[in-house]
Amino acid sequence: MYGKNPRINVVFEKPLYEIIQKRAKKEGSSMSLVVRDMVKEAMEIHEDIGLAKFAEEREKTYSKNKSFTHKEVWSS
Repeated sequence: MYGKNPRINVVFEKPLYEIIQKRAKKEGSSMSLVVRDMVKEAMEIHEDIGLAKFAEEREKTYSKNKSFTHKEVWSS
């Protein structure tokens, strides 16, 4: 019986499989954990790209006249 976490079966090309296998051996980890960590890292990068695009769009509408000063924001 599987553990409590959901599973996904993935098919890799042989060169990529071998890279993952070598990395797992080097780290003393399982191939499953290596792939999981790599997917997490890729998702974080993807999220960062999305946030950067959002920030660029916000920056286009920035107006110094409408923005608050540091003192206005942090004063009680």
